[in-house]
Amino acid sequence: MTREKPKNLWLSRWGFILAATGSAVGLGNIWKFPYITGEYGGGAFVLMYLACIFAIGVPVMMTEIAIGRRGRGSPIDAVGRTAQENGSSPLWKGIGLMSMAAGFLILCFYVVVAGWAFAYTLKMLDGSLAASSVDGLAQVFEAHNANPWQLGGWSLLVTALTLWIVAKGVQAGIERAVRWMMPGLALMLLILVGYAFTSGGFEQGFAFLFSFDTSKLTGEALLTALGHAFFTLSLAAGAIMTYGSYIPDGQSIARTTFVVAIADTCVALLAGLAIFPIIFANGMDPTAGPGLIFMSLPLAFQQMPFGTVFGVLFFAMVSVAAMTSAISMIEATVAYLNEKHGISRLKAAMAAGAVLLVISMLAMLSFNLMAGWTPMGKNFFDWLDYLTSRWMMPLGGIFTVIFAGYALRSEIMRDELDLPPLGYALWLFMVRYVCPVLITMVFLHALGWLGFDPLVRWYWIAGAIGVLTILGEGLRPRVLPALAGRNA
Repeated sequence: MTREKPKNLWLSRWGFILAATGSAVGLGNIWKFPYITGEYGGGAFVLMYLACIFAIGVPVMMTEIAIGRRGRGSPIDAVGRTAQENGSSPLWKGIGLMSMAAGFLILCFYVVVAGWAFAYTLKMLDGSLAASSVDGLAQVFEAHNANPWQLGGWSLLVTALTLWIVAKGVQAGIERAVRWMMPGLALMLLILVGYAFTSGGFEQGFAFLFSFDTSKLTGEALLTALGHAFFTLSLAAGAIMTYGSYIPDGQSIARTTFVVAIADTCVALLAGLAIFPIIFANGMDPTAGPGLIFMSLPLAFQQMPFGTVFGVLFFAMVSVAAMTSAISMIEATVAYLNEKHGISRLKAAMAAGAVLLVISMLAMLSFNLMAGWTPMGKNFFDWLDYLTSRWMMPLGGIFTVIFAGYALRSEIMRDELDLPPLGYALWLFMVRYVCPVLITMVFLHALGWLGFDPLVRWYWIAGAIGVLTILGEGLRPRVLPALAGRNA
């Protein structure tokens, strides 16, 4: 089979790195990772998290990039072409469909969240966030969400900007945008860290993030680290596979993946150094979760010198992070419509945007006009989050590593990854035996079906990997070729 010729390519290796890092860096990096780091042992948790990144995040990301570049297309086309080259069932395309759908549905509620960041940039500037307590700012937040015109207007702005960038293409749109957005985000973050250094709470914030407390490394901490390592890199959401299809042949997938993973972690840690010193300096609760950004921090900025300036800078940074993630989530759908149906990028973006607008409006209305519609205790916004993060993404990740580790002939991934023999053997072992176990744990934990201690112990994990290794090596020569359609 002749490989598909690339229709779009990044202008440089850094184009992909900036775009993929932008996809990974989002609201979760800015509040969740710093918070869970402090909660679960500081520096000790960072080491555990890095181990999880290398055990689950890096191998799966390498796999998605390799499949994307091999198939040269949207997730559906990339998986389908790779399966066809292998002589496997076309049903494997379902992996691409699931990941593409997951990314699109995530964006349908993510534009509402991104709209909060955009709105708060203006609110910080015009004094709308003036309040004397966190409870007062909570009322401001609730009032903002209760107004469908206001909430919908900001969501519409995020949607329009995202579609405008994506419609311009890979090089003229996405790559050009991330080339100034990501350095801009890094510069704003460094300025905020410098500001936090003068806040009076830097020592406490630094200790919260980096104190080395191994007593907090519980089973719950491990599951949290695994989950964040999987979700933070935008895996199984269509973005990385699509971005991978634009990488020129000859570029090292392994080196590029490591750079993205390290950059994502560094941004998260810097965000912690920017946020928590300000929180501690003002005697606030560092465990406030998402409310930390939209309730605690605005109050803290009001009480500090030049707080308005740096508050605007902070929410501008959050807005940029939200935009880079939003761009990646819709690119897979636009690429599919453009390549599969032969319509222009502009028309593809408009078609995807029309559907996005309808679903995102329903998500937005969950906070006001449809607030009373809560089937099984969840509103429409919550159902989108539940379906994508707890079902579609973990299942997509599991099927992706099964496809790459068992169904594909070894020479396909060996050729695409271009690793030395030891490196390829390590990657193959991880995607066949380690990643399926770890992603399954993330899946069961997300659904609430896997408890914490004492179930999550190293010997349970090692035993599960050992059993899977034995079964996999025993069944692969007999059963799996039938599944793959060719020799695995």
